[in-house]
Amino acid sequence: MQGVRVLEVAQFTFVPAAGAILADWGADVIKVEHPLRGDTQRGFINMGGFQLDPDRHPLIEHPNRGKRSVGIDVSTPGGQEVLYEIAKTADVFLTNYLPAQRQKNKFDVEHIRAVNPNIIYARGSAYGDKGPERDTGGFDGTAFWTRSGVGHALTPEAINGALSQGIPAFGDSIGGMNIAGGISAALFHRERTGETCEIDVSLLSTAWWAAGASVTQGMETGETMRSLMPDDITSVNPFMANYRTSDGGTINLCIVSPTGYIRDAFEHLGLPELADDPRFSDVLPLIENASEGVELIAKAIGSKPFEYWRQHLKTMKGQWAPFQSLVDLATDDQAVANDMIVEVEAADGGKPFKVVRGPVQFNHEPLETTRAPQASEHTEIVLMELGIDWDRIEELKDSGAIA
Repeated sequence: MQGVRVLEVAQFTFVPAAGAILADWGADVIKVEHPLRGDTQRGFINMGGFQLDPDRHPLIEHPNRGKRSVGIDVSTPGGQEVLYEIAKTADVFLTNYLPAQRQKNKFDVEHIRAVNPNIIYARGSAYGDKGPERDTGGFDGTAFWTRSGVGHALTPEAINGALSQGIPAFGDSIGGMNIAGGISAALFHRERTGETCEIDVSLLSTAWWAAGASVTQGMETGETMRSLMPDDITSVNPFMANYRTSDGGTINLCIVSPTGYIRDAFEHLGLPELADDPRFSDVLPLIENASEGVELIAKAIGSKPFEYWRQHLKTMKGQWAPFQSLVDLATDDQAVANDMIVEVEAADGGKPFKVVRGPVQFNHEPLETTRAPQASEHTEIVLMELGIDWDRIEELKDSGAIA
């Protein structure tokens, strides 16, 4: 994306996450923030019950690394003029503001295309840019988790309630990746045809795609799966279930198709004799005697601690995984080996801040990026690059149009 400029007028995580991915890929992403308060998310000092350090802020670093920040009050004529000056030089305009705000502050598609007819205009929304709820706002907790059916599917029916999302900006980050992919396709299309595009991605559509197989099943049959309670092992395949270890950990066996794996799996589980037991030695009897198999495997895994199984099962041919927390992932050897963690300079000058790289790698190369900008950090630099002289910058500052 080197040579591509993205103008981002967006807040929170959903759409800014798309800007972060594009910045990871080499684009020059200019983030527009309010001159006084910046991105509203900068004011969030609590996440999931944990207090946040505003100088080491994961909800700012994750979706904003690699960008430059310009402070512009887009509600003022002077601020709009500056926005249009940047838009003239941009390839992509990226926003998650609602239609009424885009119209009021004159940065809807017709306003931006008036100064740059070739710009790709990308919108992120809660529920889409068409239909009766086009003007309705939302977050991933409402549009991605609750309304979409994702939260319902992941909530065991037995708890007689609803699980909260548990991961802030979960759908936002997935949706941001979708927007980045759409922008990439639009840039390719423009390169090939000379035609530009409008792009729309909603949190609702992101959830429907993520749960697409189950949504399709529901439309076809009227039925869909629900998560089970931890001790409710009803699998027809004893090699597909969660099993508790002696110290309370969990090992997930996920050998979807046991053919060719049965003997090796039982040997690793300390049950080599079952590979020759006619109840379990082939796939059909294994399924017919699943409840007995589950009981025997549960007893075997429950006899030893989590760390034993985590190391011992590494040589098993069949598929499995240790049930880890998000904190555990930071020390997962495989995650580290694949450069999933990136260190950037911290805004407070302290130890480097660790951020998560995007899921796409090019040529096995590790990612190099910079920290998220402080609010309005690059205003003067960007405006001077545009050829705006210092006297005008001072006038814009004095009027409150820029920071």
